[in-house]
Amino acid sequence: MDIKLLRAFVTLSQSAGYRSAAESLCVTQPALTKQIQLLEHLLGITLFQRGRHGARLTSAGEQLLPEARKALEYYEKCLNKAGDIRKGKAGKLVLGFGISSFRMAPEKVAVFRSVFPDVQVFLNDMPSGVQCHALLEGHLQAGFVRLPVSEKLQSQVLAEEKLVLAVASDRFVSLENALKLIENSQLLQLSPNRGEGLSTQTASFLTSHHLSPTRVAAADDIQTLLALVAAGDGVALLPESVRHILPSGVNLIALEGEYTTWQTGIAWNSRIKDPLRDHFLDIVTTPSAVLNGGCREKSSGPDY
Repeated sequence: MDIKLLRAFVTLSQSAGYRSAAESLCVTQPALTKQIQLLEHLLGITLFQRGRHGARLTSAGEQLLPEARKALEYYEKCLNKAGDIRKGKAGKLVLGFGISSFRMAPEKVAVFRSVFPDVQVFLNDMPSGVQCHALLEGHLQAGFVRLPVSEKLQSQVLAEEKLVLAVASDRFVSLENALKLIENSQLLQLSPNRGEGLSTQTASFLTSHHLSPTRVAAADDIQTLLALVAAGDGVALLPESVRHILPSGVNLIALEGEYTTWQTGIAWNSRIKDPLRDHFLDIVTTPSAVLNGGCREKSSGPDY
């Protein structure tokens, strides 16, 4: 059913007659008459009783009028909702974040929600490699990832991450003794399928410092690793950002040299048009966003 027919019905019911209703709808009286007749034909009921005093609702028309009004209100809400989605003011935003953005991602989301309260935001903890695949497939709108990313994605640097050594707090460890401790202690690592980038960083650091830990154990999440470290079960090479979720009983030792730093940032698939995502990117990259002719600076390289 054409929504114009319901609008004609509701408008005529609220008007003194066909003339004033036609003027409100910006149509001719014959055109309005045809719309009402078509609606009555489609519904199989008479809606108006026509006479010298204009058009009066029949009993059937009076019963249908409240539902017709609701239908028009819903239609207008639908149009407004579509407009908000098109303008990036409403809808759903699906984001990814990883180990190095434990604090950054929620903080950026909080700022975005304060500006766009009608947007539903879903924040998913997943490795950078998984995020990049999801971005290419269109399952994520943006992701906080380890850089660089695939050349098929665009990205913006947000911060520099550092590699630290997590040790039990009852052990005093100087920077000079940190390497010996790694060599002589059980090395607790995040499973490669959970943190491929961190695994690669750790391997590069160990190789560059000629370290070969005799015992290695793996866990699937950072919290478990930190709990094992606190219990004195070993040491772990982790991103410095874990300090935001550090439990009691664990100290972090800063490391120096090659393969101790890397960049983190936000990545997205620019091939997919998404005004809502772009609003989020504007908030995330301000004031550090680098704009070039209205486009964010592109960073490319191998995904790891």
